[in-house]
Amino acid sequence: MNSNIGIRKIQNLDLDFVYKAICELENETLNFEIFEAIFNENISNAKNLYLIAENETEGLGFISFHTQNLLHHCGLVGEIQEFFIHQKHRGEGVGRLLINEVLNFAEQHSLKSIEVTTNKRRVENVLIYENLGFTLSHNKFTIYK
Repeated sequence: MNSNIGIRKIQNLDLDFVYKAICELENETLNFEIFEAIFNENISNAKNLYLIAENETEGLGFISFHTQNLLHHCGLVGEIQEFFIHQKHRGEGVGRLLINEVLNFAEQHSLKSIEVTTNKRRVENVLIYENLGFTLSHNKFTIYK
């Protein structure tokens, strides 16, 4: 693992990095103005944790984590919404550093659980999440309109 990797909270100046990462992750060009408004709303919400991993010269990846009180858990639950590691930095432990920060946040806030969903087309992510300590325990159903 590279020791010159820093983790910090995402700020407004990270908008372009996160925008490009999400567009790459979703394989489409998203509306920048709408994206920017949602980005600013989300990073300013105290219930959310947005982190970037970086070295001295570039962003390496980021994670977004939202929390909410859920009746069926009778407490606070967190969900990883986006998790991106730049292709050339995968396998360097960047993802584990970001996940460890999420785990620390979850412990500090007494979360009942941490959830993550991955698209079925990203088959490799199942093994990645299992290696990070997650258990494949649910099915998720969606309707797109």
